[in-house]
Amino acid sequence: MKKQLLYFSIFFLITFLATAQDEDIDRSNSPFAEPRYHYFLQTILLYNEYLDTKNGSYNTTNLRVLQPIGNKAWNLRFDLPLISTNSNSINQTGLGDVGAGLSFIPYFKKTSGIGLRTRVISNSAADPSFGTGKWVVIPAGIFAKYFNKKKFLWLATVEHSQSFAGSSNRSDVSVTLLENNLLWFFGKNWIATDVGFRYNYVLDGFQNNAFMEFGRKITPTNLFYVHPSVAFGGEKSYNFGMEVGLLVLF
Repeated sequence: MKKQLLYFSIFFLITFLATAQDEDIDRSNSPFAEPRYHYFLQTILLYNEYLDTKNGSYNTTNLRVLQPIGNKAWNLRFDLPLISTNSNSINQTGLGDVGAGLSFIPYFKKTSGIGLRTRVISNSAADPSFGTGKWVVIPAGIFAKYFNKKKFLWLATVEHSQSFAGSSNRSDVSVTLLENNLLWFFGKNWIATDVGFRYNYVLDGFQNNAFMEFGRKITPTNLFYVHPSVAFGGEKSYNFGMEVGLLVLF
């Protein structure tokens, strides 16, 4: 019942804020128009993430497409992951859990803004080891703010992942994430730091991680980044990781 009230509250908030959207605000001056996290342009993101775990390695090659709709305050997202696992006993490659999402930017101005997002991750993996075995809904709220004449951008995210269907033989998914991402822009480059506190209710423990990111604009609409990370917490899901990505904006 509590979870149903949470989802209803999020839906009500989205509906209410949709009526308050100001059509006259210049989107190009808002924090959500920063190329690294652009919500108002068509975007293709291709990245490869390698994770070292206690049972071997886990590699994800993901194609993400972002498509603005309507007045561009709304944004569709699609994720198509290809997963590879490598352990002492078996190596496998196949399709992971395909995901889709909807984002809405109800409020923004030149230095700050609020975003809402809901994603659904399907139980579509080609092999049980490539996914959770569950259908998962992930509502989230995002606060963005520029500092020091737009040299720094802070993105704070609260997100909850909750399974609602899928294999009865697999563990439920119930995880809350509080994430803080700080980006520093200089010239065509940026450096980002992030700490994510992630609590897994099923395991009754923390699966936190932290990363640094080094990125550069190759052209005004093409960006490249390198993103090493490390996990910490009593129930961490991996040891360390490395992500490399390419963004193309249209």
